[in-house]
Amino acid sequence: MVHISSWNATVGLFTQGARLLQKGAPLILYGPYFRKDHPTAPSNLAFDESLRARNAEWGVRWLEDVTELVEGQGFVLERVHEMPANNLTVVYRRV
Repeated sequence: MVHISSWNATVGLFTQGARLLQKGAPLILYGPYFRKDHPTAPSNLAFDESLRARNAEWGVRWLEDVTELVEGQGFVLERVHEMPANNLTVVYRRV
Protein backbone atom coordinates (compact mmCIF):
# COMPACT_ATOMS: atom_id res chain seq x y z
CA MET A 1 0.00 0.00 0.00
CA VAL A 2 2.89 2.34 0.70
CA HIS A 3 3.80 2.79 -2.97
CA ILE A 4 0.23 2.96 -4.31
CA SER A 5 -1.03 5.68 -2.00
CA SER A 6 -0.10 9.17 -0.91
CA TRP A 7 2.55 9.75 1.74
CA ASN A 8 -0.28 10.90 4.03
CA ALA A 9 -1.78 7.40 3.81
CA THR A 10 1.55 5.97 4.95
CA VAL A 11 1.58 8.40 7.86
CA GLY A 12 -1.97 7.29 8.71
CA LEU A 13 -1.02 3.62 8.55
CA PHE A 14 1.68 4.05 11.17
CA THR A 15 -0.24 6.54 13.30
CA GLN A 16 -3.19 4.18 13.53
CA GLY A 17 -0.92 1.15 13.82
CA ALA A 18 0.70 2.72 16.86
CA ARG A 19 -2.72 3.37 18.34
CA LEU A 20 -4.19 -0.07 17.61
CA LEU A 21 -1.32 -2.54 17.85
CA GLN A 22 -0.18 -3.88 21.19
CA LYS A 23 3.44 -3.64 22.24
CA GLY A 24 5.42 -6.38 20.55
CA ALA A 25 3.03 -6.67 17.61
CA PRO A 26 4.51 -6.67 14.11
CA LEU A 27 3.55 -4.37 11.28
CA ILE A 28 4.64 -6.03 8.04
CA LEU A 29 4.99 -4.33 4.67
CA TYR A 30 5.69 -5.90 1.29
CA GLY A 31 6.68 -4.22 -1.92
CA PRO A 32 9.39 -2.35 -3.78
CA TYR A 33 11.60 0.19 -2.03
CA PHE A 34 14.55 2.34 -2.90
CA ARG A 35 17.42 1.95 -0.45
CA LYS A 36 20.54 4.00 0.07
CA ASP A 37 23.69 1.99 -0.57
CA HIS A 38 21.75 -0.60 -2.60
CA PRO A 39 21.54 -0.51 -6.38
CA THR A 40 18.01 -0.03 -7.71
CA ALA A 41 16.74 -2.58 -10.20
CA PRO A 42 15.73 -1.07 -13.55
CA SER A 43 12.29 -2.67 -13.11
CA ASN A 44 11.75 -0.70 -9.88
CA LEU A 45 12.77 2.54 -11.59
CA ALA A 46 10.29 1.84 -14.40
CA PHE A 47 7.59 0.89 -11.89
CA ASP A 48 8.14 4.13 -9.96
CA GLU A 49 7.87 6.14 -13.17
CA SER A 50 4.67 4.29 -14.10
CA LEU A 51 3.11 4.90 -10.69
CA ARG A 52 3.96 8.61 -10.70
CA ALA A 53 2.55 8.98 -14.23
CA ARG A 54 -0.79 7.67 -12.95
CA ASN A 55 -0.80 9.69 -9.74
CA ALA A 56 1.88 12.17 -8.65
CA GLU A 57 1.41 11.18 -4.99
CA TRP A 58 2.24 7.54 -5.66
CA GLY A 59 5.70 6.04 -6.07
CA VAL A 60 8.32 3.68 -4.74
CA ARG A 61 9.39 4.99 -1.33
CA TRP A 62 12.81 5.21 0.23
CA LEU A 63 13.02 2.58 2.96
CA GLU A 64 15.01 4.97 5.12
CA ASP A 65 12.21 7.58 4.94
CA VAL A 66 9.58 5.00 5.88
CA THR A 67 11.74 3.75 8.74
CA GLU A 68 12.30 7.28 10.06
CA LEU A 69 8.55 7.86 10.01
CA VAL A 70 7.72 4.58 11.71
CA GLU A 71 10.35 4.98 14.42
CA GLY A 72 8.69 8.28 15.32
CA GLN A 73 5.45 6.35 15.87
CA GLY A 74 6.85 3.83 18.33
CA PHE A 75 8.09 1.04 16.07
CA VAL A 76 11.55 -0.37 15.37
CA LEU A 77 12.82 -1.96 12.20
CA GLU A 78 13.21 -5.64 13.01
CA ARG A 79 14.24 -7.09 9.67
CA VAL A 80 14.25 -6.74 5.92
CA HIS A 81 13.81 -9.81 3.72
CA GLU A 82 14.78 -9.81 0.06
CA MET A 83 11.91 -11.21 -2.01
CA PRO A 84 11.34 -12.13 -5.65
CA ALA A 85 10.86 -9.47 -8.32
CA ASN A 86 12.97 -6.88 -6.43
CA ASN A 87 10.50 -6.58 -3.57
CA LEU A 88 11.12 -6.54 0.16
CA THR A 89 9.22 -7.81 3.16
CA VAL A 90 9.86 -5.27 5.90
CA VAL A 91 9.02 -6.13 9.51
CA TYR A 92 8.57 -3.37 12.04
CA ARG A 93 7.81 -4.14 15.68
CA ARG A 94 5.69 -2.00 18.06
CA VAL A 95 7.74 -1.09 21.15
